[in-house]
Amino acid sequence: MFDFFPEWFQIFFGSMVPFLESRYILPYAMWEFNWQWWEAFPLAIIGNILPIPFVLIFFKYVEKYLRNFVFWSNIMDKIFERTRIRANKKIDNYETLGLLLFVAIPLPFTGAWTGSLIAYLFDLNFYRSLLIIFLGIIISVSIMIVLYSMGVIIWISING
Repeated sequence: MFDFFPEWFQIFFGSMVPFLESRYILPYAMWEFNWQWWEAFPLAIIGNILPIPFVLIFFKYVEKYLRNFVFWSNIMDKIFERTRIRANKKIDNYETLGLLLFVAIPLPFTGAWTGSLIAYLFDLNFYRSLLIIFLGIIISVSIMIVLYSMGVIIWISING
């Protein structure tokens, strides 16, 4: 990823990046750095959960500010609409379980960042959302560890 940074920092910081998050960074650390899953797991989980409380607390202020600009307002309208459509049935019917599944299933456009956006858009309880997102991260990373260990996702490294 960024060879000039130490491996632990790449794992920690990479887990904070939306759409990568810990679920993809942990198998990358196992493949690229030859780390064992239990060595990278704490760094990846902490790196992934660290920005989430800030997103849940401060996103309303960021949204309010960005809504002053037509460009950002249009982008947010599209993202919010897509997110509401994808999550609406799950969240309306199952709220907590729906949020957990949305974060826990390691597919594109799911994960902690999208889960925190869903919690914000549906005005879910802060503490419950934080706990559910944290559990979802652990489940998602665990699924990826199992898949990697089974050889299902050896395609992670292009350099291979």
